[in-house]
Amino acid sequence: MVFHPARLQNATLNVVDRTHISTKHLPAKWQLNDEWYNYGKTYWNDVHVLITIDETSYIGGENGNIHPMSWYREFDGGRSFYTEISHTDVTYQDPMYLQHLLGGIQYAMGIDSN
Repeated sequence: MVFHPARLQNATLNVVDRTHISTKHLPAKWQLNDEWYNYGKTYWNDVHVLITIDETSYIGGENGNIHPMSWYREFDGGRSFYTEISHTDVTYQDPMYLQHLLGGIQYAMGIDSN
């Protein structure tokens, strides 16, 4: 993470892969209030992006049209899952977020994503 804009802002997330175990329950457009990060390195080529953020929906985005918020990848015989969502107590009371997080943990454990 290089920089993040004003602490908490409402933004629109685009769920670009709705077949993964962590995203299949989510709407195509997901409105959330959270802290949004900008990344200094573009490494999206070696990860499978699940969710991006619409930079026109909040102030301070610097990653352009492809600004991932959640992704996964297989690496060195294992699996990794990342989600940038989770900076407020309210988020941890949201059933959609909790299912997203659980799905990511299940993926990392090797549970089929379909």
